[in-house]
Amino acid sequence: MPASALRKHLNATLLVVDDDERARARLRETFETEGHRVVAAQDAPSALRALHKEPPDLILLDVEMSGVDGLALCRLLRAQEATKRLPIVVVSAREDEASKVEAFAAGADDFVGKSAPRGELVSRVSSHLEAAQRERALVGSNRELGFLADLGRGLLVALEPAQVVRRVAGATYEAANAALCAAVLVPPAEDEKGASGGRRSPTRGGRGADDSPAEIAACVFDREGSAEGAGLVEVGRLRAWLASSPAAAELIEGAEKFLVRDAAHAVEYAAPVRFGGRAVGALVVAYDSREACGETESRLVDAAAQQAALAAHISSLYEAARASSVSLAREVERQTAEAVAQRKFTEAIIDSLPLSLYAVDRDYRIVAWNRNRELGGQGVPRGEALGRNIFELLTRQPREVLGREFARAFETGEIDRIEQESAQPDGTTRHWLVSKIPMRADGDVVTHVITVGEDITARVEANRAVARAEKLAAVGRLAAGVVHEINNPLATIAACAEALETRVKEGAFGESKDAEDLREYLALIRSEAFRCKSITNGLLDFSRNRAGQFSPASLAQVINAAARLLRHQRRGGKRVEIKTEVADDLRPVSGDAGALQQAVIILSENAIDATAEGGSVAVRARNEGAAGVRIEVGDTGVGIPPENLAKIFDPFFTTKEIGRGTGLGLAVCYGIVTEHGGTVSVESVVGKGTTFTVTLPALVGETAEGDGKES
Repeated sequence: MPASALRKHLNATLLVVDDDERARARLRETFETEGHRVVAAQDAPSALRALHKEPPDLILLDVEMSGVDGLALCRLLRAQEATKRLPIVVVSAREDEASKVEAFAAGADDFVGKSAPRGELVSRVSSHLEAAQRERALVGSNRELGFLADLGRGLLVALEPAQVVRRVAGATYEAANAALCAAVLVPPAEDEKGASGGRRSPTRGGRGADDSPAEIAACVFDREGSAEGAGLVEVGRLRAWLASSPAAAELIEGAEKFLVRDAAHAVEYAAPVRFGGRAVGALVVAYDSREACGETESRLVDAAAQQAALAAHISSLYEAARASSVSLAREVERQTAEAVAQRKFTEAIIDSLPLSLYAVDRDYRIVAWNRNRELGGQGVPRGEALGRNIFELLTRQPREVLGREFARAFETGEIDRIEQESAQPDGTTRHWLVSKIPMRADGDVVTHVITVGEDITARVEANRAVARAEKLAAVGRLAAGVVHEINNPLATIAACAEALETRVKEGAFGESKDAEDLREYLALIRSEAFRCKSITNGLLDFSRNRAGQFSPASLAQVINAAARLLRHQRRGGKRVEIKTEVADDLRPVSGDAGALQQAVIILSENAIDATAEGGSVAVRARNEGAAGVRIEVGDTGVGIPPENLAKIFDPFFTTKEIGRGTGLGLAVCYGIVTEHGGTVSVESVVGKGTTFTVTLPALVGETAEGDGKES
């Protein structure tokens, strides 16, 4: 039975984590009735042991458990590479909105109440299993596509059976993560050879007897990755299997049936190499466990066998043409036809690649133009592009720059890779990796240059996000190291302010207007000292990877309080007008009001520093879409150069003079917004100003305390 058909009948493995024995039994009965396999755990430690022993396909998790609760376990699983993509469905007796928000914030994929109908629970679990399966299939398809492209290019220069089996076995061994891999081509019987004029293709180490390695072309990559001849192949069993004319691949279990000699492996996946209606060889891949031979690996092996069949046929044509001068013209014609078919097949593979590809000769005429170039920004059809001068077609890049790139590739013969950015009509920026690849069609002279463009926007943004997260983590560790050194002076400042306030109340400074100002300033000093202490404690919690205590918060209050504080701080300093525009119906958010106020102050202070005397800073807030809130902090300042936009959220990056900034403000702001489930972006025009935009999820249907209006 083919392995792909066998896997379709395997059901999912579910891990149920619940300290209620009756709940576990009920879930086990529900899903075992549906044909799934259920593993139960009563607490987080036993769940982790079960995960280590056998990774499940999905986890059903209760929130309230003794010891480590379900949300903590969910966060732990999301923080680990092996389980961060594992579907997690929270099944809880608490079905209020706050519980659902906490579950999704902890990383759960779904939330189902224990009172939900059985059909709903089964349907949701099935939906997540299918989504996970589709994601795995997509990853496998991308892997298969890259493998086919590499193998196709390698087989273009493989004209002899020994070369074909070596390239196919080596490429499949690496791509399929196999324990062993054998590629074997069996020559036709004597009557078939006489009819076609072919001859035997010897392999190394042959003995010449019947069923000996001398009759077949074989290559085996062993566990060390070194290539061997046919000595590890069970030739008799292989011939018997091919004689049965297998039409599809088979999953072979049992040492008595194995086609490759090895004492350790558990299963073999054998795919026939078929061409012209008959099996001309086999591609056999051995695995140490049945689970290692997944659907992706099966597709890779099947595709490699198809490639090997075409390459083997081409090599047989080459052998026949070389052996018989009488039928040379006919064989050349046939080989040409096969080469055209191979070329078309290769072009189809290249057209299917998610890459932009074209090639030019030494006169800069276009000789190749793949489908992605037709569908690109310029959208020039292949028929209109071929034969034209490249400089007539690509006009967005300066001719002298493009000319230098091609000239360097022709002169040096080395691959040249360049990362480029391009602005899209919608204002977004795309990142490209452009490779100039020299091609030697005849001899050692570079005759063509192939240009391959790959869209690496997702990778660049992911790398930047990872780097930014690492830097923020470093800031957190730094804060944890110095927080007690900051808290002690803050406590002293607060105590001194309280003592002076007491003396003011006792009349030590009289009843003058200055005494009233002193009372106001001392109250501000004390309150800000305590706010700084809460901020440092929040940084300490962040450095320990703890979730903050979120509650419904009014952004209107946060913004107006920040504006009052900024106006107090700016008395006697640079005169910059601070405006606030807050919508009356602004939705509340779930968060830490102190941390959100800190983020608004950071953005506002940066805007003030960038704005000259007489300028203005505007803080606006309004509802965004159906369930979001948008905060904009804009200024009329100097703006940010484009080359600095990608670095402004990096810790310790600053353009201010020495002593005027540490470069931590925007990094901390980014961390605060991210912890609240929001995003922060920036738009800037040099000489005109900058606008930072913060988007946060809103609490729909809830209200925060107070109306938040400026008094």
